[in-house]
Amino acid sequence: MQNYPSVTEFMATKLVTFTPDTDIRDAMRVLLKKKISGAPVLNDKRELIGMLSEVDCLKLIVNGPYDEAPAKKGMVGDFMTTNLHTISSDRTILDAAYEFVHSGMKRLPICDDGKLVGQISRVDILRAMDKIGPKIWHVPASWKGREPVTPNHKKTRHTGNA
Repeated sequence: MQNYPSVTEFMATKLVTFTPDTDIRDAMRVLLKKKISGAPVLNDKRELIGMLSEVDCLKLIVNGPYDEAPAKKGMVGDFMTTNLHTISSDRTILDAAYEFVHSGMKRLPICDDGKLVGQISRVDILRAMDKIGPKIWHVPASWKGREPVTPNHKKTRHTGNA
């Protein structure tokens, strides 16, 4: 079995973060300016307490008429997601890929003892896959003894191998 690299090899560590008392409109402007789809929310002890995503920000417009917004302001803490999926730094990219496939999340905060140490995204996993590449050529068990052979065709000017 292949040993997969740790998520720490591919995680981002210089993250945009918010506090729960950040104005939601200011946070939205930061997401737009930085061209990111979400960011972790930390308390004063730098512990992860939530995530703010584009969908969370869309609640401003969806809930607006009912909550009489935009007349009243909101804070990140009012809109952030608190039901979080995280992964620890001792996990592999395979573990993270499994989480992405089964959770539908776009990014996973990486935490140790409640403290945010980084974040890994689906595209980070793709980069990792591209870098490590396949190590073995898999032949299904049902093919054993009759593996396909690449034909050795005559090279011609049409195949570009003349």
